[in-house]
Amino acid sequence: MSIYAVINPVTGETLAEYPTISDDQLRDAIGGAAAAHARWAQSSTAEERAALVRRVGELHTERRQELAETIVREIGKPIEQALGEVDISAEIYGYYADIAVSLMADERLSVAARDRSAFVRRSSLGVLLGIMPWNYPYYQVARFAAPNLVIGNVILLKHAPQCPESAEAMARIFRDAGCPEHVYTNVFATNEQIEWVIADPRVQGVSLTGSERAGAAVAEIAGRNLKKVVLELGGSDPFIVLSTDDLGATVEAAVAARLENGGQACNAAKRFLVADDLYEPFVERFTAALVGVTAGDPSDPATALGPLSSTAAADRLEEQVRRAVDQGATLVTGGVRNGSYFSTTVLTGLTPDNDIYREELFGPVASVYRVGSEEEAVRLANDTPFGLGSYVFTTDAEQALRVADQLDAGMVFINAVGAESAELPFGGVKRSGFGRELGRFGADEFVNKKLILVGGRS
Repeated sequence: MSIYAVINPVTGETLAEYPTISDDQLRDAIGGAAAAHARWAQSSTAEERAALVRRVGELHTERRQELAETIVREIGKPIEQALGEVDISAEIYGYYADIAVSLMADERLSVAARDRSAFVRRSSLGVLLGIMPWNYPYYQVARFAAPNLVIGNVILLKHAPQCPESAEAMARIFRDAGCPEHVYTNVFATNEQIEWVIADPRVQGVSLTGSERAGAAVAEIAGRNLKKVVLELGGSDPFIVLSTDDLGATVEAAVAARLENGGQACNAAKRFLVADDLYEPFVERFTAALVGVTAGDPSDPATALGPLSSTAAADRLEEQVRRAVDQGATLVTGGVRNGSYFSTTVLTGLTPDNDIYREELFGPVASVYRVGSEEEAVRLANDTPFGLGSYVFTTDAEQALRVADQLDAGMVFINAVGAESAELPFGGVKRSGFGRELGRFGADEFVNKKLILVGGRS
């Protein structure tokens, strides 16, 4: 069986298989991309590149239903969430089309010498390799491709093995939008092939979203070959509840933060740190709310929770929950596995000597902790190898900012969930990776910021 295949997680049926690219074809793809870069970066204007990217976004909207149904088949994402993913992807392409000209504008610098002037001129680096995950097949590609294409970089895109149909659908969109040949190329490559793609001197940078293990492997190869790399890896984001004037709304936000994409999101809230005086009522309401979310057919618009992405994903999560309980955690509810489906689950009583205390739980499993003070909440929030996002809920505005300043995280959301958008930078610290995507900060990752200094009053 090919490693690139569409396997319906609801039924386990293999719906389609795609052949991997040959070594010769892959070398040709790299060569084609390198040749295309000179034309794309130098013979097109920012306005022309923006027009292409805008059309890519429009085609996402025009093909919205088809694209959404594809990832329902591939990863079991509920159809309403799949439609939402297509929508935000279209917004990202539109956002970068809107700011393309200002993004590439010269940036004047203040110079101490009165007879000199200086500015920074942004330009592309060349061929970039994107290694994408399965959990957001369109959104992740948009975050990487949109800014880099308007800058003038060209893209080699390796998608996750379980997302070949959506990968081909996006490649078709770029072609239909008028993308020049080799400016965006989908490659069904193996991990072994990717090792020498990264090492190829024609490839100037790598962006990976995925696991810690994959990130470490890619960073090691990139570092050995002196390549710029951006990594967006795992997360075990804390959801800190210190005070509230509406516990029901806070619990509703907590459920939404945990169950987005079936809990299979790097920046989903996974650890719930609740002030002592709110702990009991929070656990009671939170558990009841999660129990009320039952899994169903992902193609049904009424379904809020579908299967996990694969039987392998369900195997991993089942093993983690069993191990957590064996090591002393309390299973408040859930822990039931049925094929690729996994019930909403709440764990309490986790201590630092429990493996799960420092592991990422990728699925609808929440761990809840009681904290006696703001200081304890911060210590517990930071006691993790990860540092992607975080959530702080409190009625005290000064406390919110004080806590935010102390959190070891790339993002802090105060009294809000689901607030990510195209203009806001996304990324983390510690073992959650480095670099940023989205916004102006994301667009500056794979850019030559060339200093140009002019001497003399003329």
